[in-house]
Amino acid sequence: MGEQKRKDTSKGEFIFGKKNYKFMLIGLASIVIGFIIMSGGGSDDPNVFDPSIFHWTRIRLAPTLVLLGFGIQVYAILLNPDKEKKSKS
Repeated sequence: MGEQKRKDTSKGEFIFGKKNYKFMLIGLASIVIGFIIMSGGGSDDPNVFDPSIFHWTRIRLAPTLVLLGFGIQVYAILLNPDKEKKSKS
């Protein structure tokens, strides 16, 4: 009997709210863009040096975007979606 009650109370309820998922998608997009910027630019010939690997977008911008994306992900997980509902009541 107790098992049926638990199933009824937990049915159809998401852990995160709509706001959490929006922030998660923004964070994921930031991480993906950072890794895309960081990749590429290699030379096909190993005997030829390509100085574009030391460009500021690969050394500074891309890792910053990735870290920012991870920070947004942590914020999205810790964000309480029920906060507005409790304060309005």
